[in-house]
Amino acid sequence: MTSLDSDKRQPALHAQQAAAPAAAGWVRTLGSSARAAVLVLLLCGVAYPLATTGVAQALLPHTANGSLVLRDGQIVGSALIGQHFDSARYFHGRPSATTAPDPKQEGASIAAPYNAGLSGASNQGASSQGLADSVAERVAQYRTTNGLAADAAVPVDAVTASASGLDPHISIANANLQLPRVARERQLSPAQVQQLLGQATQQRSGYLLGEPRVNVLALNMALDALPNRSQP
Repeated sequence: MTSLDSDKRQPALHAQQAAAPAAAGWVRTLGSSARAAVLVLLLCGVAYPLATTGVAQALLPHTANGSLVLRDGQIVGSALIGQHFDSARYFHGRPSATTAPDPKQEGASIAAPYNAGLSGASNQGASSQGLADSVAERVAQYRTTNGLAADAAVPVDAVTASASGLDPHISIANANLQLPRVARERQLSPAQVQQLLGQATQQRSGYLLGEPRVNVLALNMALDALPNRSQP
């Protein structure tokens, strides 16, 4: 081999020698990245959920399982999600703007009060004529249902939906206006119903946040549990 041939092969040899450490570096980088990804997956996707679930089940099992409400061993709802009551014998919750897919028309929706699978509000603003009309209609219906005067003040929560559409509570003012109707329909004294209303009233969270409120499902279940109650 001449010195000229040797000089021609040296650049190629140097390139191969330089490529070998670079390839090894990429392999080490990929390996460390894969190990880090597996570690993060195990920590965040397995260990952390198991730890938080275990702590929640140990300390707050009722809340962790959805605050479910049972009657005779059967689940009848959740203390966190309202239900639609329209019988005169029951206290009525606040309106709900939730919807559900229309089974008869693809792409359309129908009203489905307290649909926990599609929580949301109507998104109508204060300037919406549709909202104004809906509220006026609800006010008139509320006064008629509860035997109020045509100019009686109506609590705002009785005629407007909550942001989630799932609010299980009503204000004490709303409950007090419905109390005479419920007592009359069930042939109970107002004092009996008032006692149950007080038991279903929840105070401010931490004695600071929100306002005292009445859980409608709990109150209606207490009414149904009364002995010798009138039948519908």
